[in-house]
Amino acid sequence: MDNYSKELYEYLSKFATEQRMEKFESVIQERTRYLTIVVENVYQPHNASAVLRSAECFGVQDVHIIENSNKYNPSADISLGAHQWLSLTRHSKTENNSLSCIQALKKNGYRIVATSPHKNDCLISEIDLSKGKIALFFGTEIDGLSDTILNEADEFVKIPMYGFTESFNISVSAAVSMYELMKRLRESKIEWRLTAAELLALKLDWVKESVKSSDLLEKEFRKQRNAE
Repeated sequence: MDNYSKELYEYLSKFATEQRMEKFESVIQERTRYLTIVVENVYQPHNASAVLRSAECFGVQDVHIIENSNKYNPSADISLGAHQWLSLTRHSKTENNSLSCIQALKKNGYRIVATSPHKNDCLISEIDLSKGKIALFFGTEIDGLSDTILNEADEFVKIPMYGFTESFNISVSAAVSMYELMKRLRESKIEWRLTAAELLALKLDWVKESVKSSDLLEKEFRKQRNAE
């Protein structure tokens, strides 16, 4: 474990309330990177914000944002600050941001799972969680996922619907999917929680978000540490 990070976390913790630190400890035990959410080209701020809020509430730590023709602009009124507790990765700097996102996720051991009606799909409740980590992709309400995602996907899932409307909007689809998958993960014997190193790194990020002038405090901590 990184001694510097551990010591810095303990130092900055002194400047946060006891209640806040206790909340960190309880919340972080329910965080996961076994499931990550990926949104492609979402342009409606309320939907973008709702996805972040749902991810934070269900304990999904990582959200990947693919910005091709639309910039991801969440609304603070809807996300309620969820973004500050999540690890967000934006993909916006390559010629094919969707493909670069997929390549990065596959390199980190994720299965690419597209939410889309498909001839080889299964229900969200039927996907085999034991096969490994899942990157669950969501597209826009009108166009759905791009051909790049559909061509590169390892698996396809859908949410059952029983009405006349053909699809849920992205925020509802993401919330329903996260609820189902996280419920099943928590009931399983799969090792879905964060590692010790991930726990420390994330708690350090959180305490930096919570403590006023944490960057200046860290400089002071370094000065004291180097003087010892």
